[in-house]
Amino acid sequence: MNNEQIAAILNQYDFLKGTAFSFKTFGSGLIHGTFLVETPESKFILQEFNNSVFWYPERIANNHWILGEQGNVNELPFALPLPRLNESGDSLTKFENKLFRLFDFVNGETLQEIQKPEQAYLAAKAYGIFASWAKDIDAHQMQESIPRFHQLDWRFENLEKAAKEANTLSAEEQKVLNFYLLQKPLVEKYLEFQASCPLRITHNDTKINNLIFSEDLETISAVIDLDTLMGGLLLYDFGDLVRTVACSEVETSQNWDHLGLRPAIFEELLKGYWEGISEMASKEEAQSLLIAGEVMTCIMGLRFLTDHLQGNVYYKVQYPEQNFHRAKNQMIYLKSQQDHAEEIKSLWNKITGLKN
Repeated sequence: MNNEQIAAILNQYDFLKGTAFSFKTFGSGLIHGTFLVETPESKFILQEFNNSVFWYPERIANNHWILGEQGNVNELPFALPLPRLNESGDSLTKFENKLFRLFDFVNGETLQEIQKPEQAYLAAKAYGIFASWAKDIDAHQMQESIPRFHQLDWRFENLEKAAKEANTLSAEEQKVLNFYLLQKPLVEKYLEFQASCPLRITHNDTKINNLIFSEDLETISAVIDLDTLMGGLLLYDFGDLVRTVACSEVETSQNWDHLGLRPAIFEELLKGYWEGISEMASKEEAQSLLIAGEVMTCIMGLRFLTDHLQGNVYYKVQYPEQNFHRAKNQMIYLKSQQDHAEEIKSLWNKITGLKN
């Protein structure tokens, strides 16, 4: 992008027409091209929308509009940056057959992983507060930005189909496949909660790097990356925190012997998330948190293994076996959570004050 192209986009916003600015590439996001735009008075994030990943930009725009219209973001203790509207009243701005969005810049720090347990608590509480804040907005209005994104039973069916069509598997591949095919009881538990828990507005990608911390890392300044925002279950958001924050290794690690659940971090996550949702959560939603980490870890393992069996058609890989190694990583972590089930239940009892 050059200066003239950026200017042409900014001129589609009434409050920026003819304004002097500078810009530079910003961040290390893997999905959207992102630029920091500075004017004499303000800073903005200009983001090129990647519709090869998100096929339904109008659905995302709809969800953002509903959130902005029906929720008072000023009631939140942190920023929730929604796209600014252009002169046509749209959040998506077209330029040279591409789509762009403009956000207010939020100053602070992003983390790729926590540096101390308290940050897990802060992160989980922020996502919990967001869910509680959005509780009065009808989640059925939300459109699926990624269809069936966290639908465990569908992901399980996809693996079953891929396994039937796969070529001869190695002994190790068969072992990992067998593990996932034995997760039918988890799928059944998930379906029970899907039937009994209300549809909520959920973030659906609650990684630590989708938060902006204050510069001293002591508070949360913003919840960001709202493209996966849609109707969902609370277990999705808490489960993804458990999957990505409470594990001792990242999902690409092959450090098999050191991979597992960190109970102390799980405790901080549950403490924070429960503080955020306790006043609005039903008994069934509270109980769903017990298997939330298992569900989300299983989903990702199923997705990685399915992609491996289909020839790595979805996830980018640096070597042919990487998706298989990711699936093995998630298998080990899922088993670790299942092995810690009694400890998880004990922590749940202590923190929620409920009995399962």
